[in-house]
Amino acid sequence: MLRRSLIKAAAVAAFVGAIGLSNAALAADKVNVQLDWVVRGNHAMFFVGKEKGFFAKNDIDVAEIRKGSGSPDAMRLVGNENADFGFGDLPTLAVARSQNVPVVALAAVNQHSPLAVISLAKTVKLAKPSDLKGLTIGIHPAGSTYIFFKGFLAANGLTEKDMTLNSVSPPYESYLLLGRVQTVVGYVDAEVPELEAKAGGPGSLSIMMGSDHGWKAYGSGLFTSQKMIKDKPEIVHRFVKAYREAFDYVVAHPEEAAEITAKAAPGYADKKDVLLAQIKADIASTFTSPDTKEHGLGWMTKTQWEETLKTLTDQGVLKTALSADDVFTDTFLAKE
Repeated sequence: MLRRSLIKAAAVAAFVGAIGLSNAALAADKVNVQLDWVVRGNHAMFFVGKEKGFFAKNDIDVAEIRKGSGSPDAMRLVGNENADFGFGDLPTLAVARSQNVPVVALAAVNQHSPLAVISLAKTVKLAKPSDLKGLTIGIHPAGSTYIFFKGFLAANGLTEKDMTLNSVSPPYESYLLLGRVQTVVGYVDAEVPELEAKAGGPGSLSIMMGSDHGWKAYGSGLFTSQKMIKDKPEIVHRFVKAYREAFDYVVAHPEEAAEITAKAAPGYADKKDVLLAQIKADIASTFTSPDTKEHGLGWMTKTQWEETLKTLTDQGVLKTALSADDVFTDTFLAKE
């Protein structure tokens, strides 16, 4: 009788445990992520976080990671709740915020802007901003690269009249490689590895970094909507926690991160080497700062955001006055 009771009790306990496990599994919050563009190395955190279980450990189910059509569109999609989290250029987020798009930065992936003006070294050598005078510049007429370029010109006493601007669309490298333009505006952690692969390898490009010539601003980062922060702060906290864990893993294991991303992103099976080059470019030049060394990857400060906003305002990019508190929060970075 006792044995039968014990068996029955064990069965009940197992059943209750199974229900508990089932409920735990169901408790994972499903979210969607909106990227700024096609998949790049600095998007690896989303794919690594999913593959290595960082999101699952924090009860997050990343249902979709959607490619995008530019940072402004990514901001709007997250702002109007068509996606829960996004990734894009943070100065562009400030511009979107000034236009009443309700988005807020959660982490600065690129502590320094990776935007640059790029040419083929055999054709044009770029040493200083004034070297752009008289050149034909390939520029996308909307989005983060144009916001950067307007600010870059203003910071260096130049105007669009000093050069010829040709509207280009991705892939930008084709315009440069075919000689249709003499320079393009792009990211050292995105277009540069693609261009080098086709232009002759390291040393084949002449690169003038915006951060070396007056463009003092954060690069790209993680963001969400004001409504998400207000209504679902615990999900935001767990997502940021998982994302930062994945970020640490990407930096510690760049080759594996590139392999995971190449396998997970449709159409990227043969692009591991480019993804790896993009990740390594960021590790070398944009992921870290004195702030991240003290507080961890992705960290943001009010002081740096104020400098970013001042850069945008002084250079005529930001027309409406904003405070740092309007565009970012460190609540979820600091919360344990």
